[in-house]
Formats: sequence, structure tokens, C-alpha cells
Amino acid sequence: MAITLSGDQAIPGPPLSSRLTPAQVWGIILLAPYLLVFLAFVVYPVCYGLWLARDPSNYVALYNDPIFARAAINTLIFLIIGINIKMLIALFLSGFFAQQRTWIRWLSVIFILPWAVPSIPTILSVRFMLNPEWGVVNHLIFSFTGDDGPNWLNDPTVALAMAIGVHIWKSLPFWTLILITGRLAIPHDLFEAAEVDGASWWQKFRYITWPSMQTLYVTCTLLSMIWTLGDFNSVYLLTGGGPADLTHVLATLGIRYLRLDQLSLAMASIVCAMPFVLPLVYFMMKRLSR
Repeated sequence: MAITLSGDQAIPGPPLSSRLTPAQVWGIILLAPYLLVFLAFVVYPVCYGLWLARDPSNYVALYNDPIFARAAINTLIFLIIGINIKMLIALFLSGFFAQQRTWIRWLSVIFILPWAVPSIPTILSVRFMLNPEWGVVNHLIFSFTGDDGPNWLNDPTVALAMAIGVHIWKSLPFWTLILITGRLAIPHDLFEAAEVDGASWWQKFRYITWPSMQTLYVTCTLLSMIWTLGDFNSVYLLTGGGPADLTHVLATLGIRYLRLDQLSLAMASIVCAMPFVLPLVYFMMKRLSR
């Protein structure tokens, strides 16, 4: 910065270091490593991926690939069914776990375990349980009926349904806890007044609980949709995209192209998920800014 006087003379301003307070200098020093990490592991990979997917021929190849069309349909099914069932169950379970009883508190500890335990051992354990030859599920079916159980993951419809079920089972405790906090924030005086007036549990839910939690529920649903679009583990660890690559979603389709040494198609398949993500992010930020 320079201070200009009359004529062509200019007096240089004070250096930047002298214009910053010690707290600001330390703030810049402490922020710099995080900024470098963000640039190296977020900005650069995203920009490089967009650069790899820049060729329009990649999207023509995706359009002509029937597996991509199936993955897009599977993604919509995964979102519509998985999120709605998960959030509805979480809404009603939040009312159950919000009760102040000792045995419910102990049950809540068990209920939260699927979300607390890492995905790899939990989902792989479900896959082993569904094994048609030595899985515990078919073993129990044979013990009670004398018939061999089905090959659960050999049918695309059943396999995708199982992946949706695993996703719901894995993430349900987290959303239930979030909605429990919303229930606990409702003044208890409202429920006491409703009981005095003779309101049923459905009337209390319709006129007290739901209006108080509606904003939180919609916000959680939008955030869950964003996270579900990136849910790689539920499908890949359970079905691997099979059978015959018919249970892939957009989050796992890129691995298929990587195995075929088609890096540009892998990046293009991820870019194709952006029309799903960006509107959700927009509505999410719009609701949070109110």
C-alpha cells in the first residue's frame, strides 16, 4: 500500500505485519495448516476430478451404458424408500426412547450400537449371515422348516432391498437421537394441558409434537438425503454392486469403472450425481439461514 502525494511522489505505507495485531498474526499462523490441508485434500481432488471428467464423450458413454441407467434408478429407489422409512421410524422411536424409564435407557445403549460400531465389521457380518451355504439366517430357516433358505444376495431386487435395510439399520440410531432432542425441547406443560382436555396420543402428536418438530424433521430429512447419496458402504460392502452389477448406486458405480481402468468415466459418474446433491444443499442452506 502506498500513499500518493502531489506530483509523482509516493510514500510507501506501513508493512502488513505492522498493521496486524499479534492475535491476528497468530490466527493466520494457526489457520494456515488447515487451509493447506483443505486445499490439498479437498479443493485439488475436486478440481482434478472435474478436469478428468471434462470430455463430453464421457457422458455419451455413460448414457449408452445400461449399468449407469440402472445405477441412477437404484439411487432414486434408495433415496425415496430408504430415507422416508428411516425418518418415519426415527420419528416414532424418538417418542419411545424419550420416556424417562431405566430399562428404556439401557435399551437405548443397545439401540445405538449399530451406528457407533464401524461400518466394515457390521455390514460384513450381515453379509456373512446372509450367506446361502453357511449363513446363520439360512441355518435357522433349515432348522425350523427343513428347507434350504434362499440365496439372498443373488436376486437384484432382494439384494437392493437388503442394502436399503442395512442403511436404515446403520443410520437409524443417529437420526433417532437428533429427533429425541427435538422432543425434549417441547414444553411439558403443553402435554399436561392436553391430557386435562382429554386428548388422545394421536391428537397430542398431531397438534403438539408434529408442529414443534416439523422444521427439525424436514431439515434432518434434507441432510439425510445428502449423506445417503454418498453412502458407499451399505451397497458395496453388502453386495459389491452385484449380482451382475445390478445393485450399483451412483456412489459405488465409480469403483466399477476404476476396475475397468476407465478413470474418466468414474469421475464422470460422480459428476452426474451433482444434480441430485446441489439442489439439496441449496434447500438445506436456505432452511438453516432462516
